[in-house]
Amino acid sequence: MISPRNLLALALLAGVFIMEGFDIAAMGIAVPRLEEALGLEPANFGWVLTGILVGIGAGGATLAPLGDRFGRRALIVLGCLATGLFTLATSTATTTTGFLVWRFMTGFALGACLPNVSALSSEIAPPHLRATVMAVVSAGIPLGLFLAGVTAPAIIDAAQWHGLFYVCGGFAVVLAVLMMGVLEGGPPKGAKPAEKKADGSKLPQLMLFKSPWLLPFGVFAVILGLNALNLYLLNSWLPTVLPQAGLTLDVAAQVTGVANLAGLAIGIGASFLVDNWKKGPALMLLFGSMALSFIAIWLTAPDQTRWTMLLMVGVGGANAGGMVLPGLAAHLFPARLLSSAVGMGVLVARIGAFAGPPLGAAMLAAEVPPQVFLGVAAIPATACVLMALLVGRALLVRPREEAREEAEAVA
Repeated sequence: MISPRNLLALALLAGVFIMEGFDIAAMGIAVPRLEEALGLEPANFGWVLTGILVGIGAGGATLAPLGDRFGRRALIVLGCLATGLFTLATSTATTTTGFLVWRFMTGFALGACLPNVSALSSEIAPPHLRATVMAVVSAGIPLGLFLAGVTAPAIIDAAQWHGLFYVCGGFAVVLAVLMMGVLEGGPPKGAKPAEKKADGSKLPQLMLFKSPWLLPFGVFAVILGLNALNLYLLNSWLPTVLPQAGLTLDVAAQVTGVANLAGLAIGIGASFLVDNWKKGPALMLLFGSMALSFIAIWLTAPDQTRWTMLLMVGVGGANAGGMVLPGLAAHLFPARLLSSAVGMGVLVARIGAFAGPPLGAAMLAAEVPPQVFLGVAAIPATACVLMALLVGRALLVRPREEAREEAEAVA
């Protein structure tokens, strides 16, 4: 059983993902409104939207590993607090350079925080519920995207585009204060000096890049990266693209929110299949459905009702992928490597995510029709289907290695 304190801790950790999802959507929703407010054209925001991803990668590579030494709470609380302050500062930007600087700093703080949130949620969860708990906690991302979409019109009416960053930044600061009192401090559970020096390395996460773990980590990270490309491509530009298909700005934001909310149901269902059915086919079903939905959009004329239903499958599927894949990691890796695999997987995935916003900006600059813009998302989704064919082979590594280690211990 999970204690009441740990349940509250998991709820607050999910809140960090809600904040991240709201933050992703906030910038995308603000972009088409900045042309009138500040004279900044949406096509100039490709690198601004990528700035947060660069920051997350940099923060994940340089600061997040300190959680293994000083404890997860310090990195999570300080990272969340800094994220809130930098998000609030974003509301003061008046140039693309200003937005780029504050978005990079926001990402840098998130990069220190997020891998430790994922790791701590897996450590708090009971072993037999680890994949499910990780999926539920990470479900905060589509929930945050949904909340941003449906509340954006009211927030903007009350405080213009700045209000999006006031809400997100303020929420992050409150979260940091609450987590300071709830999360337990100290080194991660089970972290012992002897374990840290396993295989003669002070950086056990480097084992993921060596045989035999390279195959499962490669499959996990590549699928995560391809899905992240779609996630950031779609959520960065959907509020800008949909009005070009005839929707109003407010309706476009709401459609984006509804499509992201569908990711909650899809993610929970897909996680159940991964836990209780064949994992490779479950992922092929998820990403195959996404690819077909985007192809259908590519081949049809704009229609609000039809496109909303298709985007619920496509955009919802991209958010569901972010929920399901950390749970898959719980099946691919032993407990001693799980936190490192999730943290490093998120870091490597940012390489794929970097391409999303600039790709969208390039298509906008080329005046690509909305159908084609959204149809392009079928390509990464199809690549995920092909990578899922390797999941079965990747799953064989863990039992083989555990059997070998057991035999060596007996000998």
